[in-house]
Amino acid sequence: MLIIIHSETNQHTIAQNLGRSEYSYYFVLKEYRPVLERLGRVVEVTDPAREVDALYLECLARGEPCVFLSFSPPHRTPIHLACPTLPVFAWEFSTIPDEPFDNEPRNDWRTVLRACGAAITHSSYTVKAVREAMGADYPIVAVPAPVWDRFAARGAQLQGQPSTGPVRLKIKGLVADSRQLDLDAFGPKHLRRGKGIDFRAPVREQALLLDGVVYTSVFNPGDGRKNWEDMLSAFCVTFRDVEDATLVLKLTHHDAEEALSDILHHLYKNQSYRCRIVLIYGYLADPDYERLVQATRYVVNTSYGEGQCLPLMEFMSCGKPAVAPRTTAMIDYLSTDNAFLVESTDELTAWPHDPRKAFRTLRYMTNWASVCVAYRDSYEVAKHDPQRYAQMATQAVSSLRGFCSQAVAEQRLRAFLAQLFERQASAGTEVPQA
Repeated sequence: MLIIIHSETNQHTIAQNLGRSEYSYYFVLKEYRPVLERLGRVVEVTDPAREVDALYLECLARGEPCVFLSFSPPHRTPIHLACPTLPVFAWEFSTIPDEPFDNEPRNDWRTVLRACGAAITHSSYTVKAVREAMGADYPIVAVPAPVWDRFAARGAQLQGQPSTGPVRLKIKGLVADSRQLDLDAFGPKHLRRGKGIDFRAPVREQALLLDGVVYTSVFNPGDGRKNWEDMLSAFCVTFRDVEDATLVLKLTHHDAEEALSDILHHLYKNQSYRCRIVLIYGYLADPDYERLVQATRYVVNTSYGEGQCLPLMEFMSCGKPAVAPRTTAMIDYLSTDNAFLVESTDELTAWPHDPRKAFRTLRYMTNWASVCVAYRDSYEVAKHDPQRYAQMATQAVSSLRGFCSQAVAEQRLRAFLAQLFERQASAGTEVPQA
């Protein structure tokens, strides 16, 4: 079997595409690839319109099964190809787009899903949303990005201890530390004074020392779903008088000033506090990302919804309990055994790519006071209940193994693709026609 794969962002464009629309699909493709290589030959293409059908026709000539996995949301998935095409996509809203807005028929995802005949996503929540629109028997499978194996191996070295000594990271990028910044430089324009940050200075490598009870969140600050404002303000209030509580925000974006400016202003607004806030802007190499995981006691998420949330999955696979809401994709792997759960309520919102901003779906608002309670309770466990922390760490690893290990992904993909080719054979046609 030949498996053709494509993401609009690739290894050559990831640096300039960080934080842009759909950039995270590249990371999903990277995690899928080792599993796909167990199932067949894998070829990554950069131009599907030119390359996919040529490869497919070669397979057809020698009787080899072939499928194209487009790591993209349905409205960016090609449906004109002869090759069987499956979108591999994340989604975190209660309904899928079912209107052809903005003069684009593919914005009605039902059009694409019918043309493809099947799809792959990452959570049972998304499977439910798709089947509510497409019918209960629509062929779709939840296969999260299989990150568990890589991070569990790293976590095995940490032994689930509630505290560690200081961890030193080398970061080639920008680090903003609340204890070293002149926060008055980030107030309202007419009140600003002091030295700010020169965002145009040459990038240099610097060391960052982390200790105490470290909470970490990795996100794109330009993504309106992440709700980092509640995460930050609740931390500053909860730990206003706690010196050894640190919140690390690892920011994924293509522009430093755009990524940091608003957060720096919020650091100013939430004064005064004795806890520490550290902002990291830059693309961390794997060893440094792993050291950040090592330094972390808890991974944090306060988003309105997640299609799967790779950082949360990675940190938990490494044995880091979470502070997060149990909504959307997180329903599949969060519990009171591995996380301090944040309460939330649903509210009307728009699909993110709908320029009309028409209310057609739901997102999930976190309860701010509940975030504070989760912070306080998690801190107490980290400081004073090492046995419970170790149990939660073990449960995090175990839960994520059942959710996003390579073994689980291989089993689900193998069965799903076998059923896909069987349906095509029994239908007497070699490809679904768009």
